[in-house]
Amino acid sequence: MKKNTLLYLAILAAAGFTACEPEFEHNLTDADYSAGEADFTRYVAVGNSLTSGYMDGTVSRIGQTYSFPNQLAQQFKIVGGGEFTQPSYADDVNNLGGIAGLPGFNTRLIIDAGAGGPEPIAGTSTVTLTAQQKAYNNMGVPGAKSFHLLAAGYGNPAGLALGLANPYFVRHATSPTTTVLADALSLNPTFFTNWIGANDVLSYATSGGIGIDQTGNTNPATYGGNDITDPTVFAGTYTEIIRQLTLNGAKGVVATVPNITSIPFFTTVPYNPLTASAIGDGDTTVGLASIRRANAQLYGPLNQILTAFGQPDRIHLLSETDPNPLLIIDESLVNLGPQITAAAAGNPATAPFATVLGQIYGQARQATAQDLILLTTRSVIGEPPPGVPAPFDTFGVAYPLQDQHVLTAAEVTLVNNATTNFNNAIRAIAATKNLAVADMNAILNQLVSGLRTSDGQIYTADYFSTAKVNTVLFSLDGVHPNARGYALVANEVIKVINEHYKAKLPMITAGYYPGATILPSN
Repeated sequence: MKKNTLLYLAILAAAGFTACEPEFEHNLTDADYSAGEADFTRYVAVGNSLTSGYMDGTVSRIGQTYSFPNQLAQQFKIVGGGEFTQPSYADDVNNLGGIAGLPGFNTRLIIDAGAGGPEPIAGTSTVTLTAQQKAYNNMGVPGAKSFHLLAAGYGNPAGLALGLANPYFVRHATSPTTTVLADALSLNPTFFTNWIGANDVLSYATSGGIGIDQTGNTNPATYGGNDITDPTVFAGTYTEIIRQLTLNGAKGVVATVPNITSIPFFTTVPYNPLTASAIGDGDTTVGLASIRRANAQLYGPLNQILTAFGQPDRIHLLSETDPNPLLIIDESLVNLGPQITAAAAGNPATAPFATVLGQIYGQARQATAQDLILLTTRSVIGEPPPGVPAPFDTFGVAYPLQDQHVLTAAEVTLVNNATTNFNNAIRAIAATKNLAVADMNAILNQLVSGLRTSDGQIYTADYFSTAKVNTVLFSLDGVHPNARGYALVANEVIKVINEHYKAKLPMITAGYYPGATILPSN
């Protein structure tokens, strides 16, 4: 895929936004501030990666300090809030993040000014699985789904190989049989935040929909890691979490699940980046000769065959002047592979490839604006699929992007339905305990068009670019906020605390926090 070189030409000018220790602008107690009806003496946060301070693809020593619960706790201290602890990352000596020895737990993403785009920072993780056996005020566990908070053994090292345990919780679980919620409750919270539920649908989406929608299956023990949680399971689990959190009178704030259409992981790569010549940022230039050859050898014959079988809209000729859609697999389509093979065998021009055409394009179509191309697919477009011969050897052009590369329109609908169901349950369950609700779904949706904060700045949900380096609130993984984004999250929680519990807490200025980490070289 053509590198978006222009995107990074000015990144050295943004070097002032590399990671540094957080600065909280309200360090002094002001008599005008008050806790209202809330008691912040013992604040505990439960949730997943969005609570833990995960950003740029990992949890690191520096990134964790910017977690929204940690930012909240600094404001709570002004009105009597107590100590706030987070899992130790003292072993992350070089701020690389990751977990040593575990595949897939990469070091954090940075911008290499010499190379252009985001990449893992060079070096080897020093973060270990050494058991800390301590309950912390921040009980956000990356990867956790709602029912994982109640799962005994989720922090048992013996369960890692079986996929029954979470390495992040293994690091600090107080015992092999405890639960995330039990450890949180052992601190006897007087106030809590609960932002759980995103992974109950997000992992399906970020995998390209390779999981299963488990609606109707009420046994989460049978779920795969990328499955969508049944709404009844979610509601029952959430009810129990809230029941236990409020059992001793604690007040708190719950947060809704963001919709995937508001995060850059699904909105950065266009569905139609293929061009004959360079048009603008984000395109993939395939060349006029390549487009004409593809039309003659592939798109034209396939369109004729599919039209004959009543499917003329699956594949059209590529334009020589306008951006063209990517070629994708859609498993919801009827597989016309045998028909394509039979028809191609009768044409001397396509007969030599008849079997291959049927195998590759039986469920192929061109993407539409309703399909979401994953951020991670950007590096795949235009590359050769392993073992695929010419002329079919270009992902997204002559060879369809596979299920893990795209969230199709049908899969987006499943995700949207689940998100709506989960958020309805969150609001209803919160109402039974008179808890405040921070509607993070609505807030993040506002970022799509631009959200103006109290300091006058307008922030967006765009992925990193030099033109908007100061106003982007998402980290380089495209899913989690950066430090400024977590400051915005903390502010939204403060707003609902002030309104719901009649408190007077100071706001946080997001502009005081860093954006992407930019290094002159990696």
